[in-house]
Amino acid sequence: MKKLKKILLFLFFVVLACTKKAGNLEMTSSRDSLPAYLTLANEDNLPLHIKQEYAQKALNIILEQKDDSLNKVNLFKVANRYYNMSDWKAYLKTTKLILERARISKDSAHMAKAYVYLGDYYLSQSISDSAFMNYYKAEKTYQKINDQLNLVKTFLNKANLQYNEGDFFESEITVFKALSVLKLKKDVNELLYESYNLLGILYNEREEFTKALEFQNKALNILDDKKIPSDFQYKAASLNNLGYIYMRMGNYKRAKVFFEKGLQEKNLFINRSSLYAILLDNLGYAKLKLNERGQMPDLFYESLRIRDSLDLTSGMVSSKIHLSEYYALKKDTLKAIQFSKQALTLSRTTTRIINTLEALKQTAAVDAKNASQYSKEYIELNEKMLKAERKMGEKFSRIEYETNEIKDQNSSLQEKNKTLIYVFSICTLLGLFFYVYKTQQAKNRELLFKQQQQIANEDIYNLMISQQNEIELTRIKEKKKVAQELHDGVLGRMFGIRISLDSLDKIDESEAISKRKKYLDELKNVEQDIREISHDLNREKSELINNFVSILNKLFEDQRNTYSSKLITFFDPEIKWDLISNIEKINLYRIVQEGLQNCNKYAKADIIKVEFKNENESLVLIIEDDGIGFKTNKTKNGIGLNNIEYRATECKGTVTIKSAKGEGTILTIKVPIEPNNNLHNDI
Repeated sequence: MKKLKKILLFLFFVVLACTKKAGNLEMTSSRDSLPAYLTLANEDNLPLHIKQEYAQKALNIILEQKDDSLNKVNLFKVANRYYNMSDWKAYLKTTKLILERARISKDSAHMAKAYVYLGDYYLSQSISDSAFMNYYKAEKTYQKINDQLNLVKTFLNKANLQYNEGDFFESEITVFKALSVLKLKKDVNELLYESYNLLGILYNEREEFTKALEFQNKALNILDDKKIPSDFQYKAASLNNLGYIYMRMGNYKRAKVFFEKGLQEKNLFINRSSLYAILLDNLGYAKLKLNERGQMPDLFYESLRIRDSLDLTSGMVSSKIHLSEYYALKKDTLKAIQFSKQALTLSRTTTRIINTLEALKQTAAVDAKNASQYSKEYIELNEKMLKAERKMGEKFSRIEYETNEIKDQNSSLQEKNKTLIYVFSICTLLGLFFYVYKTQQAKNRELLFKQQQQIANEDIYNLMISQQNEIELTRIKEKKKVAQELHDGVLGRMFGIRISLDSLDKIDESEAISKRKKYLDELKNVEQDIREISHDLNREKSELINNFVSILNKLFEDQRNTYSSKLITFFDPEIKWDLISNIEKINLYRIVQEGLQNCNKYAKADIIKVEFKNENESLVLIIEDDGIGFKTNKTKNGIGLNNIEYRATECKGTVTIKSAKGEGTILTIKVPIEPNNNLHNDI
């Protein structure tokens, strides 16, 4: 291995030398040097700052390359180097860069992996909520792309995090989620081992020792697969876990056997020094309980020394507690109190409450003078920890998993499931029937409303037609009266004056002058009579025009008497009402009525304005309010607005609605005025 590293270093410097000689080969040499930089950044024998420089050089090369899948793979390699050298700042920066690039390129696979890396970062910094959130994001992304194996790995990351935080029930549920995927896969023994091992640890914490032994033995049996690398020392870990279960059961003799077997595993100290320290400490504690003095207290001190060198705070707390117990049994109270207080002080620097609880318990046991104080703190802290644990749903995932294993043998459970399905189906059908029934009712109500509206329209139409007929009869009578006046009065008098004027040619000029003056005065009287008849006709026309306006004013008066909002109305005197047909007047009346109804029901307005204007040979109706308004682009038109649009279309007009939340509503109807629109325009 050392020779290979020397060869790599030699090749690396040869490549660097070549790059200085040929400028056109600079890019090629940079690419070739990337593997060398990555190798050197992972070299254990190099100082930290040198490894960081090589990692940065590798990163610089990668950033100059095209952002593709291979580029992201190389970025993950750089992040791994920073993780291995515990350069957390650079690790976080690199991981966020990968995540950003993956988002831009919509690379879900690398995005999920980046979330896992972020979860690992926050886990290393003891920021559990952020770690869990990133694992959760990775889980959802892997589910989306159906990457089952990486999904299982993410489940196990979450489960370990939940276990470390004391959330045992949720951790158990997460492990069973992983197992439900793994049981459908092949060649996944390493993941199965991790799942069974974690379940064994969880059940041991909950003092379900039979289950704990079952799953730990399952994990140990899986290690017969030679494909699982021995460098991770899984067997030693399982032997330690089995011994720890027996130790918690009080079977220290059996526990000691497993601890000793674990310590006999080859290269244990080299590959996993922390596990070696755990086994030493556990073996020492088993011997302590068995009152075996051999190797005591050296096992505890050796374990403490290793844990101290590795900066394993929780392990150091455990070693000091065990040393306190050892010296307490030796009647060395001073040392017992000394180690227990050291353990307590050290435990307060960690986030694991269980460490502090164990230290408080031991300190209370050896320091009789202050035992009540430590016991009180122990009780308060224990209650705090219990409240933090999640208590709901801890059995359901296990039941679901075990049910799949025995579903062929449990016919009664199947019947119950069928019954639930039937009940659910019946409830669904009833719900669907109820929905259809309610929908049909709503349609019937809408149809009935439209029918009632049509009847009301017909009533208004008949009313206006009858009024128009009365007006027409009045007009006919007036015309006859005018004709009679013209024929019997004016025409007769004018005929007499004309005959008299003709006779002037036959008399003397002096006499003709006086008579001509008399006849001129008579013509003036006829002219005055014609003027009076004309005025009468104009008054009739005004009354006809104002008839529709009076109907509207009656509607406005009812509005003012019924509702508290202020109503302002305006009629443009330039409007040619005689050019508006009866059907258009009916539709305009109904539009005004519907607009006022909408203002009253929905707008909550203080002021309502209704205006009729004449603009460019068009009749413009504006209904404006200062109410709450609505979003015209999101709100579906109701029956009222649909009716308004329909009536405006009937008049060949247009509808414009301007509204916004809190800014009121302006409804504008524009109807063209056509000269031939009404046959009764000859007044």
